[in-house]
Amino acid sequence: MRTIGVVAAAAAGAHTLREGLVQPLVEQGQRVTVTLTPTARTWFDHLGETAALEDLTGWPVRSAPRVWGAPRPHPDPDLLVAAPLTANTCAKLALGLGDNQALTVLCEGITVLPTVVFPRVNAAHTRHPAWEEHLRRLRAAGAHLVQGDDVWPLDEPRLNGTERPLPWSHIIETVQRLLPAV
Repeated sequence: MRTIGVVAAAAAGAHTLREGLVQPLVEQGQRVTVTLTPTARTWFDHLGETAALEDLTGWPVRSAPRVWGAPRPHPDPDLLVAAPLTANTCAKLALGLGDNQALTVLCEGITVLPTVVFPRVNAAHTRHPAWEEHLRRLRAAGAHLVQGDDVWPLDEPRLNGTERPLPWSHIIETVQRLLPAV
């Protein structure tokens, strides 16, 4: 059994993380741990998803660092999945800024573990002059980006609302492709 560390930010569609990603991975026999950005944790708590994820995985959902001297709450991951990530979280990861527990996990793991990254962004985010450099840095660090018109066609902001389904099947396919190498 391999351990997949899932990290999610407060992006539209994140509320489908359990049903779209975590549950299918658990059903495939993977051990899954979840770490959320602080805002995502607020969302998940409000929706009752934090408790549902903990029940499904058997592990606490993390969003804050552990107290010094406390045991590590998650086993070491064999692979990381960062999905969905906001443009802000992608930019921080590209720059190596681990200013919360979720980013710390990603910044520590991206260069040493297979890491799948799904930037849940829109067309306006990608027109920013820094965006392409962020993607270049993520690729240089070894990230496997789940993106492209066949996976996530970019819309203008607020064009299709917030209920657009996330490309969980593409993310899971990328995980399955990388698992034999772990």
